Amino acid sequence: MTDRKPVTLQRLLDMHASGDKIAMLTCYDAAFATLLDEAGVDVLLVGDSLGNVLQGETSTVPVSLEAMVYHTRCVARGRKNAWVIGDLPFDSYQASPQEAWKSAAALFKAGAHMVKLEGGGWTAPVVRFLVERGIPVCAHLGLTPQTVTMLGGFKVQGRDDAAAAHLKRQAIELAEAGAQMLVLEMVPAPLAADLAKTLKIPVIGIGAGVGCSGQVLVLHDMLDVTPGRRPRFVKNFMAGASSVQDAVARYVAEVKAQTFPQNDLHSY
Repeated sequence: MTDRKPVTLQRLLDMHASGDKIAMLTCYDAAFATLLDEAGVDVLLVGDSLGNVLQGETSTVPVSLEAMVYHTRCVARGRKNAWVIGDLPFDSYQASPQEAWKSAAALFKAGAHMVKLEGGGWTAPVVRFLVERGIPVCAHLGLTPQTVTMLGGFKVQGRDDAAAAHLKRQAIELAEAGAQMLVLEMVPAPLAADLAKTLKIPVIGIGAGVGCSGQVLVLHDMLDVTPGRRPRFVKNFMAGASSVQDAVARYVAEVKAQTFPQNDLHSY
């Protein structure tokens, strides 16, 4: 897939509108950026999950903005056509929209095409502030790892009617504020599918069912490199693959064909 056209924001919006599924994976360095790009991955997420898989931290909270800038720059150098999203780490956007701007601008200068931030409610004005100044934003609802202690641990979000209504309201507020993409993590599949139909922006799921506009996984999880027990929503794509690139290509193909995830195996 080395001859494909560069992925743009408009193309991602068009893919959502037409039902063409979006394949996203986390990525943290130039070599994997090149490999994932050539395997057909649409979006490379430079996630603060690097704190877990690269730095050995028990959460994403210790990850610094400097680390995110460094890894974003590495990924940007390696990619050719994929869209690049950089995570805004904990304590880089919470204090004020102005702080968020400075942090987002640093990721943009490093090569990101979009930034991602977690949470709803108070984040809507931050999203609007960034978008009005020319920085595309991906929102993140459901399980938000930076504030997992407030959520009582790694639990599915939006299970009951009240929680589902609250999450849906926040998603609509974020889209109205200008967010051009939304990640839903560990959200019941019917709720995620409903939002993917309701919103005019791509809704990317991780443990949120096949009804989303696309899927994302942590690279090390889907390659079965991460030690310990894998979350329910992860599939080991290295099983039966001839190479890492083959595993990634299989992931892309299954996302596009809607054979991954399977709601009864990988969702809630």
